[in-house]
Amino acid sequence: MKKLADLVIKLGNVDRRWIFVIIAIVVMYPLFKPLGLPIRPTESSLQVYNAIDALPEGSKILLSCEYGPSTKPEIHPMTVGVLRHLFENGHKVYVTCLWPDGQFMAREALEQVAENEYDRTYGEDYVLLGFRPGNEAVIKGIVSDIRKMYTIDSRGIPIDKIPMMEEVKNIYDLDFIFCASAGYPGTVEWVQLAADPTGIPMSTGVTSIQVNEVMPYVDAGQIRGILAGMPGAAEYEALIGKAGIATSGMDAQSIAHIVIVLFIIFGNIAFYLERQRSKKTF
Repeated sequence: MKKLADLVIKLGNVDRRWIFVIIAIVVMYPLFKPLGLPIRPTESSLQVYNAIDALPEGSKILLSCEYGPSTKPEIHPMTVGVLRHLFENGHKVYVTCLWPDGQFMAREALEQVAENEYDRTYGEDYVLLGFRPGNEAVIKGIVSDIRKMYTIDSRGIPIDKIPMMEEVKNIYDLDFIFCASAGYPGTVEWVQLAADPTGIPMSTGVTSIQVNEVMPYVDAGQIRGILAGMPGAAEYEALIGKAGIATSGMDAQSIAHIVIVLFIIFGNIAFYLERQRSKKTF
């Protein structure tokens, strides 16, 4: 028993740099090889999934990207997951951006999903209208007359020459809105200026810190569910049956938390044993 106590005390005084190495390993491993830990979707994530899944085939969906590289780990997996769901169900996707960085995030997601995974045709199945400055004014422009706001798309193609834009004059010609938002302008503005006044259904995905700000709109029925941060993205991946980076991220986060708790417990045991030994010495 004394030898075991000596070993615990010795390990309790190990150089903390080894602890950092162990944490790095347990975080990195699931990112390269997901563990497939169970994910139970919350009610808010289920609402988003059910709202999109219930749309008739061939619906016209507005996807707006309001985030950048700093919030990419939380928001980008949502965009990818929603795009997969939309293309899987045969919908047409119209992508707008109220943030300059959002255009690059949207292009990356479309290249991954629309081009590489689903082989969709640009201009017929999806279009990236791109970024326009003006914040709320852009939303108002889309609501009233999309051609006054967008004369060309992100590739410089005139709107009138894009086949899937022929029957789209304003937001009333669209069937659903999904906003991937990391702040202002974003979800709140889309609700107040587009979804609520027109009655067009809307869902959203936001960073974890925004949930409390947006949840009242969900409770009031103005937004159909919410994907909350990386957990929400992972839940959506589970719902559509396509694990991605959010699932791997949650695996890494869960394992890291377990290891940290174990280190705390072990450290307290070592501290207790060392203290008891000191009392006996004196």
